[in-house]
Amino acid sequence: MNDEGSCRQNSAYEGVVLSGCLPLQAGRTGPDGDRDEPLRLPDRSSTALLERQEARTKPPPLYQVLLLNDDFTPMEFVVVVLQKFFMMDLEKATQVMLRVHREGRGVCGVYTRDIAATKVELVSSFARMHQHPLQCVMEEA
Repeated sequence: MNDEGSCRQNSAYEGVVLSGCLPLQAGRTGPDGDRDEPLRLPDRSSTALLERQEARTKPPPLYQVLLLNDDFTPMEFVVVVLQKFFMMDLEKATQVMLRVHREGRGVCGVYTRDIAATKVELVSSFARMHQHPLQCVMEEA
């Protein structure tokens, strides 16, 4: 076929690329002194492959929701709170309530920050609405 230097476009056929010829780049000086030279394709032998890296995100930090003991909130109310807001059955709610009563605090559940903060606010509002001083807090697990 044609070599790269002899592949020139005729003005009558401007924009037509002949088979075996590479398109011309404007503004470059060719081997015979003309301003255009054929487009050179990159050397594929030096192309390096990139390894795929998976982005790994850390799991969000978890927070414990705790009930704190006081001398005024009835034990039955604490059991109701544990059943209503932490989906505990009667036996589990009674165990947590007794831990709050004996040890001064008890873990109601472990959640992400937003869920834990919502649970704390819901329990605190519910206790105030029923005129009990029950305190619910969260701390990082």
